[in-house]
Amino acid sequence: MAQSSQGERLVFLSTEPAGPQDRRLAFAVLLISALIFVAIAPFAKTPLGQAWAFIPAYQSALIINDIVTAVLLYGQFAILRSRGLAILASAYVFSALMAAAHALSFPGLFAQSGLLGAGPQTTAWLYFLWHGGFPLLVIAYALAKEPVRPMRVGVGIAISVGGAVLGAAVLLLITTVGHDFLPVIMSGNRDASTKVIVATASWLLCLLALPFLWRRQPRTVLDLWLMVVVCAWLFDIALASVLNAGRFDLGFYAGRVYGLLAASFVLMVLLLENNWLYAELAKLNESERQKSNALIVANKDLEAFSYSVSHDLRAPLRAMNGYAGILMSDYADKLDDEGRRMLERMRVNSERMGQLIDDLLTFSRLGRKPVATEPVDLDRLVGEILEDLKTDLGARKVNFTVGKLGAVNADPPLLKQVFVNLLSNAVKFTRNKTEAVVEVDCQIDANGAKIYFVKDNGAGFDMRFIDKLFGVFQRLHSTDDFEGTGVGLAIVRRVIERHGGCVWAESTLGQGAAFYLTLEPIARPVKTPSPVEPKGAAPTGEMRTA
Repeated sequence: MAQSSQGERLVFLSTEPAGPQDRRLAFAVLLISALIFVAIAPFAKTPLGQAWAFIPAYQSALIINDIVTAVLLYGQFAILRSRGLAILASAYVFSALMAAAHALSFPGLFAQSGLLGAGPQTTAWLYFLWHGGFPLLVIAYALAKEPVRPMRVGVGIAISVGGAVLGAAVLLLITTVGHDFLPVIMSGNRDASTKVIVATASWLLCLLALPFLWRRQPRTVLDLWLMVVVCAWLFDIALASVLNAGRFDLGFYAGRVYGLLAASFVLMVLLLENNWLYAELAKLNESERQKSNALIVANKDLEAFSYSVSHDLRAPLRAMNGYAGILMSDYADKLDDEGRRMLERMRVNSERMGQLIDDLLTFSRLGRKPVATEPVDLDRLVGEILEDLKTDLGARKVNFTVGKLGAVNADPPLLKQVFVNLLSNAVKFTRNKTEAVVEVDCQIDANGAKIYFVKDNGAGFDMRFIDKLFGVFQRLHSTDDFEGTGVGLAIVRRVIERHGGCVWAESTLGQGAAFYLTLEPIARPVKTPSPVEPKGAAPTGEMRTA
């Protein structure tokens, strides 16, 4: 997994499209392999000594490479849940099992006729079934479609490994129990005349895998190196089974070297990817450490700023408001109407500035205050808030409808602040309605998440400006129409997000607004009904439960 060029996200070799540099490197490896093949091919039948130690050493290295490659691919599968990766990993498990069976059945290596109940033809048939089965699984990887619902990691790996083990076991039984029914392709250590037909079939299966890999879109770095692997297998089969004369000649040894290289290519790029990942994680860790230190310093500065705001700015505001009050009470008769109006505006604006400072301090402290959750009875909480609001209504008529809200785990003071802001806004923005209606209730979405809402039939807002609604100092109405500091909804969003939930709103200008919130994560805000005047409103100034 490597950092993308934009530095915004991490990508895998199995998902990152192959770039020009990747293609040049793969082509260079393939070209060198092809040149060596062309140089060796004319001498493939040259007999060499029987180096018995070569076979277990080669097969052991092959098995280790295949198993490590499979483990790395399963690691990517655990993150990406890709069906194709599970199939490809099973191909490498299958290859490791077939390599082990091939080595154990090799005549004269561990026993005169080989182990596992092998016959004279078992080892050769295992080789061709192995080299034919692997490209078929590569084709299955290339054709794999991702399921709508990703399978669980444990289940996917179990099916993948189980399928590889079952396939290898069936082929081993065919070549041992069914040995006598198979055509003869080896005569001792020399090739029988029919061997070239079976070898060509395996070779053609490898060749067939190439166009399937080429047609994958987007063609990833992993696809590119799989094509190199398949080409190396083509050279392997050609040297070890088509162009040579039998075991222990130059083609026999050279073909197996190509087989080992084929097993190593994907492993090498995966190991390089893991090394890159480690380096990126180290960089990210250092970056996060530096950010953490900077955040500590910033928090200290913010604390100092908050102290300054609380003490140094409030004092002159209190003085201005106090002196304006003295002037109004003691010298009002000496001032004309304009003078009294200006003094009153001074008092109103100083009070508004004080409220703005309070709101800003509240907002800044929300990011530092730890969230201490406990069970909260929302029915009681909302009831207390509405009782307080009703005392300030005066002669206004507001119909409150409250549904059954139940209990929720939250920080009680913070959650109360959320509903105070939302309900205060609902009362404020319905002041111009003859019959104001405010509804508080909850609903369950398709995924079982509980969504609370506050609806009103007030002024509403233009949905074109929804992105500004929860920002600090973002007001969608004039202060001459509706008072406020433009911080309340920003506080609501900060509190809800600190609880791990989300908040959103819907409105029709002039017909009311609806604010929805959830205290649990959801994929995205669900589509909810537009705010409409609730049915069956309670009598004026009363609250009833639905």
